[in-house]
Amino acid sequence: MSNSWMIRAGRGGAYIEDFEKGYAAIGWSKLGDLSQYKSNDSLRAKYIEAYGNDKPSATANAIAMILKFRDQIKADDYVVSYNPESREYLLGVDQGEYLYQPDTVGSYPNLRKVKWVGKVSRDKLPKKAKNSLGSTLTLFSINQEVIEAFLAVLEGKVVAAPDLSDEVDETESVQLKDETVAQSHELIKDKIATLLPDEMEELVASILRAMGYKAKVSPKGPDRGVDVIASPDGLGMTQPRIKAEVKHRGGSMGAPAIRGFIGALREGDSGLFVSTGGFSREARYEADRSTFPLTLVDLDDLADLIVSHYESFDLEGRALVPLVRIYWPVD
Repeated sequence: MSNSWMIRAGRGGAYIEDFEKGYAAIGWSKLGDLSQYKSNDSLRAKYIEAYGNDKPSATANAIAMILKFRDQIKADDYVVSYNPESREYLLGVDQGEYLYQPDTVGSYPNLRKVKWVGKVSRDKLPKKAKNSLGSTLTLFSINQEVIEAFLAVLEGKVVAAPDLSDEVDETESVQLKDETVAQSHELIKDKIATLLPDEMEELVASILRAMGYKAKVSPKGPDRGVDVIASPDGLGMTQPRIKAEVKHRGGSMGAPAIRGFIGALREGDSGLFVSTGGFSREARYEADRSTFPLTLVDLDDLADLIVSHYESFDLEGRALVPLVRIYWPVD
């Protein structure tokens, strides 16, 4: 049974016209001819030499796509590419040959010959097919159901009325959105985890400023467990007067750490204890029984606070955790 693949024609479909001449292609030109690598390890070593390995997961993803392009795509597999300008998909059949051929498809030297059989407007596809084609990866597999939808359109069949399978599609769209949000949340946590302890204190101060407080990091020294101080006036003369302790890369906080922090609070203070390593059950119990208002914030909470208040972040906060807004259509 043949497989099916999406191969994107460069950023924004820049090489779609070259693709239409009978090719699909990928970049990574610094690797040279991919057929020279007789093992995955040799390819990985060359990739790291050429492109570095600052993000190991990105390296692994890139190598996986390169190997799929060279080895896993076979003759008679379906190949799809997309022209975002015309909103049309190219559907073709792989001719079973990998080529290293610079100067044929822009800056993409690694080619496969493809016999294109037709173009399909995105507007004619069912929502389920559109959702499955939304990945921005250079190369990924697509399921047979999507190919059947392409072939049906090419045969002149109507494969989806505006309300066809709306209930099912809406559920899948919600699932896709939830998965995207969850992945984004984890990536933000990854970014937070790379910060230095001093940067983490600055991040907490930026979050408090985004929430409307005037916050500053305490000078280094015997701060008695207080790393950040915030209040409406910035002087601590008005309430709520927030004192924050920030623990980063220190493991889970236990009850003694919470009791020590509570000991640094005074009448009129509200406590904020941030621990990227989380809290033990006993620590949460100590916080609940505190006579001072006390909130515990773990790494998940911190990521949520960043997302909730990011629009009001100052330049310092945005520099520590750079994010971009992603818009999702409302049905």
